[in-house]
Amino acid sequence: MLTEANRLVSLWDEAKAAGMSEPEKLLYRSNLLGSDKRVTNYGGGNTSAKVRQADPLTGTDVEVLWVKGSGGDVGSIKMDGFSTLYMDKLRALKTKYRSVGFEDEMVGYLPHCTFNLNPRAASIDTPLHAYVPKVHVDHMHPDAIIAIAASKDSKAMTKEIFGGDIGWLPWKKPGYELGLWLEEFCIANPNAKGVVLESHGLFTWHDDAQACYELTLEIINKAISYFEKNSVDLPAFGGQIHESLSAVTRRNIAAKLMPAIRGFVSGQQHMVGNFVDSDTVLEFVNSREMRPLAALGTSCPDHFLRTKICPLVIDFDPSKNNLDEVLSGLEAQIATYRDGYAAYYDRCKHDDSPALRDPNAVVYLVPGVGMITFAGDRATARISGEFYTNAINVMRGSSAVSEYCGLPEQEAFDIEYWLLEEAKLQRMPKPKSLAGHVALVTGGAGGIGAATAERYLAEGACVMLADINAEGLVATHNDLADRYGVDAVRTVLMNVTDEAAVAAAYAHTAVEFGGVDILVSNAGIATSAPIEDTSLDLWNQNMDILSTGYFLVSREAFKLMRIQKMGGSVVFVASKNGLAASPNAAAYCTAKASEIHLARCLALEGAEAGIRVNVVNPDAVLRGSKIWEGDWLDQRADTYGTNKEGLEEMYRNRSMLKRSVFPEDIAEAAYFFASDKSAKSTGNILNVDAGNVQAFTR
Repeated sequence: MLTEANRLVSLWDEAKAAGMSEPEKLLYRSNLLGSDKRVTNYGGGNTSAKVRQADPLTGTDVEVLWVKGSGGDVGSIKMDGFSTLYMDKLRALKTKYRSVGFEDEMVGYLPHCTFNLNPRAASIDTPLHAYVPKVHVDHMHPDAIIAIAASKDSKAMTKEIFGGDIGWLPWKKPGYELGLWLEEFCIANPNAKGVVLESHGLFTWHDDAQACYELTLEIINKAISYFEKNSVDLPAFGGQIHESLSAVTRRNIAAKLMPAIRGFVSGQQHMVGNFVDSDTVLEFVNSREMRPLAALGTSCPDHFLRTKICPLVIDFDPSKNNLDEVLSGLEAQIATYRDGYAAYYDRCKHDDSPALRDPNAVVYLVPGVGMITFAGDRATARISGEFYTNAINVMRGSSAVSEYCGLPEQEAFDIEYWLLEEAKLQRMPKPKSLAGHVALVTGGAGGIGAATAERYLAEGACVMLADINAEGLVATHNDLADRYGVDAVRTVLMNVTDEAAVAAAYAHTAVEFGGVDILVSNAGIATSAPIEDTSLDLWNQNMDILSTGYFLVSREAFKLMRIQKMGGSVVFVASKNGLAASPNAAAYCTAKASEIHLARCLALEGAEAGIRVNVVNPDAVLRGSKIWEGDWLDQRADTYGTNKEGLEEMYRNRSMLKRSVFPEDIAEAAYFFASDKSAKSTGNILNVDAGNVQAFTR
């Protein structure tokens, strides 16, 4: 809600900024603005500064436009994220502009204006900054401003709230002509401090970096105050017609819905999910006006580029808890959305429009439960949810003081299927081999588990680390999240011998990522004792963890993979000892042999569903392995008549290749079985033991 607590406060530190150059102040200002989602969302908006610099070739003092480059994010941008262009060349571009029918060709001229051979591509918004006759320009997408811009009475509201300080321009697709419109407005209104763009956002400007930043905050705060004072004293969105279910129930329902949806929408690529049940989202999905407002679509171009023309409202009734009915009808409901999207494409396409893209919804609204979003990776799914939350805030604000207006269908299409947007998509790097895949790794805090998780993350997968070691989980998560991003890594405390805990871990994974494609069953212990000293408890402990535990995690993986109908890969990390007996380790060797035979059985059962099951057999992986930190190391050293220091040397010399085996070696084998490189392999055993003739499979 728009309350006093939402007032934006200047974070500008004059002492910190005192020694900065103008480009450095631009960076500082940009990061401050982008740090607050009330100002703009991830990737939204842009900033610029016009700076005097020496031409690198002639040494002559020239005016250079520094502006956020294509695809950047103002909150996280660095100096190399800005494009730099000669202002005299940008002004000369006016002679090349033919008319609105030739907008796109102007983007092709921007590289000819590049200053200092800067490789950062200029965005389509560059002219909007270049032709404003002020040094500093901010273009932001605050919810409070877009609520004005998307209202039926947008122009009158702008005048009422800001007087002559902020002007108003009607909707125009971003591009060169809009840049000329802004210039004309500035010339005709020299005292104006900015402009509201209908259905788009806010431009503000000033000749001082700090003043520009604080002006942007001031204008947003004025809009917030207006909504507080003028909102109709009625329940938002026509009031609530559904009640939110409990937080636990909401997650349980999401855990069942998300894998089913994921299976239906992953035909072109594996999708990753995100679930949001914030108060803002729940207020909207439970409201009387949710369906008609959702059908109108979003207004700001940044919103619908991330969320598609409109969401899909799932036919769930929280008062009836009709989840089984919803699940049985889900395929038809998703197919209906796809048909509607294809019809939208056919109605609006041009002769040169790009081909129809994935017709599935990005946003799924569930009354009483929340919002689900799907995208090709977890970060994009999360960001799409953030953008639709912004859209909800906009709809609430507009509806409270006026009438909310979505962008006209044709205008929305012309943005979504803009040839320049298509070109940007085509420039994106090829997805990594496990992009969109979700892996659950048991024993994830150990050496092999952590190395396997890292190998998967490096190939674009999302990973759920599962372990009984809470402290180890935190340390492993922090290390991997620092290097691969917090979106891609999650943890769950799980005892593989606890049936309920295993089921809960999969439900948690389904809510966090949407489902599971890969299971790496790696949790383990190791014990050593002569048979006459092997207690029943010791025997059962090995069987519980290494046999029953592998059965439980595999069974739940099969259940989820069958719901998704996308196939999958199960990788057992067994041991050389599952094939080759060792002295004083009967319980351990027998349990490992059980794992291997279980994998064979599961390979038979999973084949018809495209679920592959394979085994990696390590041997003597000492480095980083948790099982070598306790009595097992002393026991094995005693068995072979050596000490701790000599054990690794003994294992290396025992191998045929005389080489040590490391966690990264096992991770490489686990990656092979998870990837398409082994798409035609199931029921196999891959020994990674530096060579042991007793463990030869044939």
